[in-house]
Amino acid sequence: MILTRLAMAIAWTVMSLYTYAQTDSVQQISSGYLDHVSSTATAINKKLDKKSQKVLERFQKQEARIRKKLSKTDSAKAITVFGNADTKYAQLEQRMQHAGSIPYISSLDSFGTSLNFLQQNSNWLKGGKDVSGKLSTAVGKIDALKSQFQKSDEIKRFLQQRKQYLKDQLSKLGFTKQLRQVNKQAYYYSEQINEYKELLKDHAKAEKKALEVLSKTKLFKDFFRKNSQLASLFKLPVDPNDPSSQASLAGLQTRAQVTSYIQQQVGNSPTAMQQFRQNMQDAQSQLSQLKDKMIKAGHSSSDDLSAEGFKPNNQKTKAFLQRLELGANIQSQRANGFFPTTSNIGLSLGYKLNDKSTIGVGASYKMGWGLDIRHISISHQGVGFRSFIDWKIKGSFWVSGGYEMNYQSAFNSIEQLKEFNAWQQSGLVGVSKILSLQTKFFKKTKLQLLWDFLSYRQIPSTQALLFLIGYNFK
Repeated sequence: MILTRLAMAIAWTVMSLYTYAQTDSVQQISSGYLDHVSSTATAINKKLDKKSQKVLERFQKQEARIRKKLSKTDSAKAITVFGNADTKYAQLEQRMQHAGSIPYISSLDSFGTSLNFLQQNSNWLKGGKDVSGKLSTAVGKIDALKSQFQKSDEIKRFLQQRKQYLKDQLSKLGFTKQLRQVNKQAYYYSEQINEYKELLKDHAKAEKKALEVLSKTKLFKDFFRKNSQLASLFKLPVDPNDPSSQASLAGLQTRAQVTSYIQQQVGNSPTAMQQFRQNMQDAQSQLSQLKDKMIKAGHSSSDDLSAEGFKPNNQKTKAFLQRLELGANIQSQRANGFFPTTSNIGLSLGYKLNDKSTIGVGASYKMGWGLDIRHISISHQGVGFRSFIDWKIKGSFWVSGGYEMNYQSAFNSIEQLKEFNAWQQSGLVGVSKILSLQTKFFKKTKLQLLWDFLSYRQIPSTQALLFLIGYNFK
């Protein structure tokens, strides 16, 4: 919560001090913005609801397994520990129906406030006759998503309390393995919620453009200061002519009173005031260092559950497509006597099991270009399929292994490839190094030195050592 409040304070300060000279001219917002907001909110809402239901079901099943095992050795203890479990879950369901405050999520606040603004300024929207219906739908979708995040916060707190309760009751009874599973479920649910919050930041092009247009106008900035969730959290006065703002000043010290108090404590001498300012700068510097340490440690909120008793898999909370890695490599070989110039084009698709291991499959095609530039002739010189696994050992170095089936002869039809005896097998093992040589299309470069331990079986024998260069797409 420290970082969340600090971020909100900084954001509020920047908005409060920012001077602008824009006019209040109407800025037309495309109705496509409403469609994108609705679709984004709907997708995340469904994922969040499904994940919440699943984690509660798994948590209950895990408790049932622990209770069954404990009953075999100490039935009285099992009743004492789990006797009111159904009541606790029923109470959670009730709290979820009347969830408390909405957790602050900057993107969700931006969406909600912008939609409320457009409801009061419908002339800012351009579109057909159904634009009013789209706006109402988008508002409803955002409200539903806010409610879903409220429920998820209730579930997180419940899992944290339940996890601690089970630990206190069972840690000395030989249930270490079961408690570790309970902690895993609670931890990964918390991380998954954070992942969904990050998805809200990945705005589509239409969303970014609309928010940029709105954020540049004085009218929307004033509306945001008065009506956003950020403003309600701080409840700071924003309009001196607003009676409610004046009422909120009651009991608060004025700037002159604060300055007078400081002077009474440190004195009026320039040296004392200079020392005071220096102490304030030192305090700000220490606060910044503390913030950096917390960010590096990965603690974004005090409500996040710790990975106690196990090493977390950061890939587990990512969507299936986010765990895929598409790679490619192209290698050419000059003509030598009877064989033409060839290019070996390969594609691979890897799946990240965890942060340290990737499995995948790939295919390659060898295309012939002819003997030289004056004798160009496209031909099929070979094709291959492979499976592979990469396991990180240290830093940017990985152990790599794989199995390949290659058809190394020229062919003119698919029928020729059906002859199994013509395919050569390769068993590969070696070392890979990942380089951060990023380009516009590739995010990393892979250098591999591999030994084909099946090459000696081939007649004639094939090359035993292979040096490959591959690239992973962004």
